[in-house]
Amino acid sequence: MNEIAHDSAATLLRGMLALGRRLRAERPPGSLSLSGLGILGALNRIGPLVATRLAAEERLQPQSLTRLLGYLEKDRLIRRKRSRDDRREITITITARGRRVLLEDMAVRRAWLEKALAAALEPVERGVLRAAAPVMLKLAACERR
Repeated sequence: MNEIAHDSAATLLRGMLALGRRLRAERPPGSLSLSGLGILGALNRIGPLVATRLAAEERLQPQSLTRLLGYLEKDRLIRRKRSRDDRREITITITARGRRVLLEDMAVRRAWLEKALAAALEPVERGVLRAAAPVMLKLAACERR
């Protein structure tokens, strides 16, 4: 990789990590774990999922997912249902309470981000970030090679 591309990637990485840290710091006290929020977010976005698909979607090992699902189910944030056709298959669904917890957590961070965007960035810079968001999601979905 040439030096210019390396410097650009390093700057992008630094910026994304710093923003991620800041957004995590803005979470409400006593919030659900980031992995738990990720699971709720995937279920909210995609809908009910079988456990294997949810593990793949969130890039979690099945053992880690099982443990997280136990916590989320205990707190009534998700519901698990065994398939009638294949008793080994379990479908996970977000509950109304889970959706509320997810949206409340997101609202706090969204409010901080909206204020920070208005205070720290010029309109053109905000436009650049809006345009970059779908590109960043595409990059995040890129599989390892």
